[in-house]
Amino acid sequence: MNNFSIILKREYLTRVKKRSFLIITFLGPLLFAALMITPSLLMLNSDKMESKKSIAVLDETNWFEGAIENTDANTFIYQDINENIDSLKKFVFEGIYDAILYIPATSLNVPVNAKLYSNKQIPMTLSSHIEREMKQVVEHKKLLASGIDPAVVKATKANINIATIRMDSESGEKTSYAELEYIIGFVLAFVIYFAVFLFSSQVMRGVIEEKTNRIIEVIISSVKPFELMMGKIVGIALVGLTQIVLWIVLTVAIYFVASGVILGPEIMSPSGTVMTEQIEQITEMSKGQDVMLEAVNMVQSINFSAILWSFLLYFVFGYLLYAALFAAIGGMVDNETDSNQFSTIVSIPLIIAIVCAPTMVNNPDTSLGIWLSMIPFTSPISMMLRVPFGVPYWQVAVSLVLLILTFILITWLAGKIYRTGILMYGKKPSFKEIWKWMRY
Repeated sequence: MNNFSIILKREYLTRVKKRSFLIITFLGPLLFAALMITPSLLMLNSDKMESKKSIAVLDETNWFEGAIENTDANTFIYQDINENIDSLKKFVFEGIYDAILYIPATSLNVPVNAKLYSNKQIPMTLSSHIEREMKQVVEHKKLLASGIDPAVVKATKANINIATIRMDSESGEKTSYAELEYIIGFVLAFVIYFAVFLFSSQVMRGVIEEKTNRIIEVIISSVKPFELMMGKIVGIALVGLTQIVLWIVLTVAIYFVASGVILGPEIMSPSGTVMTEQIEQITEMSKGQDVMLEAVNMVQSINFSAILWSFLLYFVFGYLLYAALFAAIGGMVDNETDSNQFSTIVSIPLIIAIVCAPTMVNNPDTSLGIWLSMIPFTSPISMMLRVPFGVPYWQVAVSLVLLILTFILITWLAGKIYRTGILMYGKKPSFKEIWKWMRY
């Protein structure tokens, strides 16, 4: 056990002191915080970044006079119906107008086509705004032509809101929010997916490096292969957890500091409460609905303690399982090129879980989702997709027990492969030879 702790300490300190680890650890939160802040910054400064455009409107149908409303970014200037389109085009090149909206006369009763001329790329928001305004006018006139009052049609429209209630014999009824659960499940599953590949491959590269440099021949004389492998696996696991915790803490800290300094009082009040104009707009659009109460209900509907504990357990044991497999691969081969074949085979279960993810989040209680949550090689991904939706505790318990037992079994088998493979050079082993190593 003393050798195990020495190896663990060596693997941990060696990696956390590397310049690449420090750069990624401190650069990552800056990038994450920038991704969260940039959209708000761009939204607040959109008026400064984009000058207001003037659009000349030549409507030969005379249907849309004054119907297309001005916006904060666009002003529509209506032209005489007898104006020539070619002369208006010249005004664009002279900088008098930024664009020309031409609605040609049509032999049909309903104009459905228009042309937007500009010497620069037309923003999608502009064309969408024009289409929406024209559509409303055409629909309004068609209803009047049919003898139907548009106000009556508008009054018949209704918004349907279906609340999904999950019933439980113990906890009673609880409103569920599938969209939020969907996002949480996907995010956590992908974090485990990338973390397993990132940190498990480090174990494999470390073993290959020591094997290539013949360092392992010196180490193996005083350390048991099983102790060496476990020290590497656990040491690198702690490196991964350290990096993830630092990412979360630093990202949150940088985000709040940058929100107050860069975005200023428009985003954060002195007490730190969010006070953006967007929230005020949402409140007005809600027409009396209590948006904040709805947000609180959404947060309360999520069992964050169960999600957090599940994430930690599946992250740790999922990593340990695959790290043992990748360590065994490192003991089999002499370089990373030869490891690709084995790495691909080992990665297939995780890829299957990701491919089946949309099906599982759409219906978490299908037999596919349950079985993939029980199979140890796919359970770290599959169970995290299902946990936010609510999974029976017995399924989580059985899944974790199977995962832990499989980790112990794979570690034992990997130790046997490791014991023989680390001393093999210059030959790529076949699956038959690997089977023999496990039987020694």
